[in-house]
Amino acid sequence: MALSAGTRRTVACVLVGLGALLLVAALMIPTYTVSKMAKTPLDLEITTVAVNQKDQESLVLDSSSLTAAGRSAEVNKNVPLVSQRFLTVEDPSDADEMTIQAGNTLRRIDKSGDTGVLTAYVDRVTIDRVSGEPVAADPNGSIAITTNSKGEALADPVQHTGLQYRFPIGTEKKTYPYFDVLARTTTDMEFQEETEINGTKVYHFRQNVPVTNLNDVSKAPTNKLELPAAKWGVEGGEEPVTMYRFYGNTRDVWVEPETGTVVKGGEQLNIFYGRSADKVEVQALKANMVFDTDTVESQLAVAKDNIDKLSLFGRVLPIVFGILGVLALIGGIALGLTGGRGGYPARPAGPSGRRPSGGSSVAASEAPTTTLPRTGNADAPTETIKLPKNL
Repeated sequence: MALSAGTRRTVACVLVGLGALLLVAALMIPTYTVSKMAKTPLDLEITTVAVNQKDQESLVLDSSSLTAAGRSAEVNKNVPLVSQRFLTVEDPSDADEMTIQAGNTLRRIDKSGDTGVLTAYVDRVTIDRVSGEPVAADPNGSIAITTNSKGEALADPVQHTGLQYRFPIGTEKKTYPYFDVLARTTTDMEFQEETEINGTKVYHFRQNVPVTNLNDVSKAPTNKLELPAAKWGVEGGEEPVTMYRFYGNTRDVWVEPETGTVVKGGEQLNIFYGRSADKVEVQALKANMVFDTDTVESQLAVAKDNIDKLSLFGRVLPIVFGILGVLALIGGIALGLTGGRGGYPARPAGPSGRRPSGGSSVAASEAPTTTLPRTGNADAPTETIKLPKNL
C-alpha cells in the first residue's frame, strides 16, 4: 500500500534522525565508552601462585641451624617452594584511582605451619586506574614485613614509583620503570620480545634488581645478625662476626598488551648473608619461581575477557552503528526526495486560462453565451452577455 505524502515525509525525517544518531554513537563509543572501560576494575581480586622450577637449584638456609647448639649454618637443597600472592582493592578508591593491597608469602612446603614460612609482607599502593602508575601523593603506599606481639602487621609508609601489579592499557614495546617491594627501589623493566602463550600474543619484559643490603632498607632483625664465626661456618672460631642479608633478583613478566594483564611471571631470587655485597658467605635462598599452569590459564582468561569487551565497544559496535547510520541516512534522504512530488491532482483551466475557485464560478463558466450585433459606432467593442440556461 502506497504511503501518503505526509507519511512519507514523516518516515524520511525519522530515518534521517536515526541515521545521524547512529553515526554519532559510532564516533562516541570508541572515544568515550572505551575510555571508561579501559580502567582496572574496582572489584579486582586475584590470587597468583608460583612454584620453584624443579630442574634448577632450590636452596634454603635451615634457620634452626643458626640457633641450635653444636651446629653450623646448613643449607638445604632441592627444597620445594611455593609463593602465593592475594591481591585485592581497598579504600580509598574511586573513578580515577584505586588502592591495591597485595599479601605475599614464600614458604617451603616440606615443613608445616610457621616453620615453613620464609618471607611474608603486605604491600599497599594507590595507583591511577588507567596508567597503573602510583599517584603523586606522598606517601602513596606502605609495606609491612614485621608484626607486633598480637600478630598484627606493622606497616611503614613507603613512596612507590613505577609499575607493579599491572601494565597500562595498550602496553608498548619499550622500557618501563618497575618497583621492587623487597629492595624498595625502582629499576628498568626492559622489553625483550613479542611471543605467544597458548595462542595469545604477549610482550616479554625483564628487570634486573641489583644486589641490595636489606639492612639499609629495613631494620628487621633478620637483616643483620651477629654470630660466632663457627656458627656461620667461616674461620674465626667463637669470634663474633656480623653478617648482612643481601637480596638480588631477575624478574620476568609476560604481558597481554591490549589490556596490560600480567599473564605470566617469574623471579630468580638470590638472598644471602655476607659481610659485603660481592661475596656470598651463607646462601639464605636461591630459586627460580614461576607462575604455575593454573595461574597462567586464569590470567589468560582474564585478559581474553577484557579483550572481548574492548573489541566489542572499540570496533564491532562502532562499525555496525556506522553502517546502519549510513543506510538510514540514505533511505531517509531518498524517501524525502520522492515524497515531495505528491499532492493534489491538477484541475482543468477555465476559458480565461485561470483555475475555477468556487462552485458559483464553475456554474457560470458552463452557461452558454450569445454575441449581439454591433450598433452605432462600428469600432465599439463587442459585448458578451451570459444567459441563464433556462431561457
